[in-house]
Amino acid sequence: WFAKSSGTTNDKSKFIPVSDECLKRCHYQGGFDVVATYFRNYPHNRLFLGKSLILGGSHAINPLSPGISCGDLSAILLQNTSTLVNCMRAPRLKIALMSEWEAKIEAIANSTIPVNVTSLSGVPSWMLVLIKHILEKTGKQSLEEVWPNLEVFFHGGVAFTPYREQYKEGIRSSKMHYVETYNASEGYFGTQSDPADRSMLLMIDYGVFYEFIPLEDIGKENPRICCLEEVELNKNYAMVISTSAGLWRYIIGDTVKFTNNRPYKFVITGRTKHFINAFGEELIVDNAEKGLAKACAETGARITDY
Repeated sequence: WFAKSSGTTNDKSKFIPVSDECLKRCHYQGGFDVVATYFRNYPHNRLFLGKSLILGGSHAINPLSPGISCGDLSAILLQNTSTLVNCMRAPRLKIALMSEWEAKIEAIANSTIPVNVTSLSGVPSWMLVLIKHILEKTGKQSLEEVWPNLEVFFHGGVAFTPYREQYKEGIRSSKMHYVETYNASEGYFGTQSDPADRSMLLMIDYGVFYEFIPLEDIGKENPRICCLEEVELNKNYAMVISTSAGLWRYIIGDTVKFTNNRPYKFVITGRTKHFINAFGEELIVDNAEKGLAKACAETGARITDY
């Protein structure tokens, strides 16, 4: 299998190898661990009494050659997931892998509105489109009127901060929880383990070896390289990975900052290509998003597209 990347690093999509071992011991292990962590934090949850609505990408599986296929990571995960997980998931696989986005949103809405959905999983921007469509279709004011037992959104892929206020408008229940995950095409790297801390726990037992380049050394011919025990707190690094699927000292394109080293916890701060340092200002995506959130809070403005 190959996961087709979104192309945000070099403007072109890349084909990321996804081995059977990587699926089972990295991506799926991350999925099991995030649910286990949720159960630890909220032992009285009712997660398994309903379905999990998983919203994946809009690209279906495509054959490259005999025995080799590619697609969005989300499509690959859905295609290979176990029967047990499929029994607890919505919508059905045929709808989940649809390639035409508008038709897919309509089909998901039609098939899941009558279902007892207890959790959501997906990218915040994509999920927001679905939520708005469902509210418009049902005439309801908030999503808990459609799914009274909805209790958690497992999100990742893009920063949640610019969308937080819109989610508060669409899901008004005080019992709703939000858990961030870091599951990229290249591997599953982190899970938010503490509801009171937006930092994610770095997963160090998933067949991934981590190295880190200080942000100021990106682009240099001989950059400094730090192994995990050498990283400094509150400093921006580009993440370099070697994986069981075949990636070797691969610069993933994301920048991270460690907030703790016992255990190792981090936040995603941006992309290696998305920062400004013409005059030493070191402006990264995280700064821009915080500034945007503060400006919206003070002026009453609202993000509609980001």
